[in-house]
Amino acid sequence: MAKEEISKFRGYDIKKVGSEFVFCDTGEPTIENWQNRPCGHCKKYNTPEGHDGCLGTLPFVINACCGHGNYKEAYLQLESKKIIRGFEALLIFLLLKL
Repeated sequence: MAKEEISKFRGYDIKKVGSEFVFCDTGEPTIENWQNRPCGHCKKYNTPEGHDGCLGTLPFVINACCGHGNYKEAYLQLESKKIIRGFEALLIFLLLKL
């Protein structure tokens, strides 16, 4: 019997069932429900503008992701189009939120 493969999405365990991914804790399809769930890491909901709750609106940033507990997935894109990833992105988040 094949071992069930578990992945992560926004801080939650997910698995593939048939042709879609579902949250392991609820069995709900990720594609239909991810926007209604808080971050699986910090437990904050997205802002009304759709930003990660822990980041909010950051100056000089076009888009960003906190990584939801996985620093390797954190990134930000500056207005200059420069993209910064990983620990460096997390450090910039801290500086911008001061």
